Amino acid sequence: MFLIDMFNKKTTMPTPEGALPGRPDPIPTAETHFVNGRPLGEPYPDNTRSILLGLGCFWGAERLYWQVPGVWVTAVGYSGGYTPNPTYQETTTGLTGHTEVVRVVYDPQVVSLEELLRIFFEQHDPTQGMRQGNDIGTTYRSAIYTNSDDQLEAAVKVRDQYQAALEAAGHGGKVTTEIAPAGPFYFAEPYHQQYLAKNPGGYCGLRGTGISCAIG
Repeated sequence: MFLIDMFNKKTTMPTPEGALPGRPDPIPTAETHFVNGRPLGEPYPDNTRSILLGLGCFWGAERLYWQVPGVWVTAVGYSGGYTPNPTYQETTTGLTGHTEVVRVVYDPQVVSLEELLRIFFEQHDPTQGMRQGNDIGTTYRSAIYTNSDDQLEAAVKVRDQYQAALEAAGHGGKVTTEIAPAGPFYFAEPYHQQYLAKNPGGYCGLRGTGISCAIG
C-alpha cells in the first residue's frame, strides 16, 4: 500500500492547499550559461522571446535546445505548480505541482517558434501523461507554457497537427501536453544548469515516438 500511495502522490496534481509551502526567496542558481557564457537571467536582448517547454527530465531537453541556431540562452527550472521557489527534492515528491521545464530564449528572426515546437513534439513522447518512459511523476509531464497569445495559438496549432500525424501513423495515443499561459518560472539549482555539458555521459531520458511533426 505504501508504494501505491507514493505512486499516486507523484502522479496526481496536488491542490494549492495541499502543496508544499516553499519559501519567499529564490534558491541560488548559476549566473551564466556553462556553454555559451551568456547570463541565465533577465533582462534578455530586446530582439528575443522566451517560452517554457517541459519534455520530461530537463537535462536532455536543455541540451537539445542550446544546440539550436537562433536560441540565445537556455536555463532549466520548475513551473506549472503552486510551491514558490521549490527545491529539486521538493518537486520530486509530486507535492509542488511543478514540472521540469527548459526556458528557451530565442531570436524569432533566426528560428521560428514553430520549429522549436516541431523539435518539442518529435523529441519526446507527448502521449504519456504524468511520465516520460521510466521517469514517473507530475514533474515529468509534457507542457508548453507561453508568454503571448500568438505563442499560445501556435502551440495549440502544432499540437493538433502532431495529433493528426499520430493518428495517420496508427499510433493510437492522445497528446496529453499541457498548454497554458506561463506562470512563475523558478530556476533550478546550479548543478542542474547545462548538466549534460558538465557531465557528457550523464542520463538523458529523451525518447520520441519516431513520428514526424509537420509544421506550416
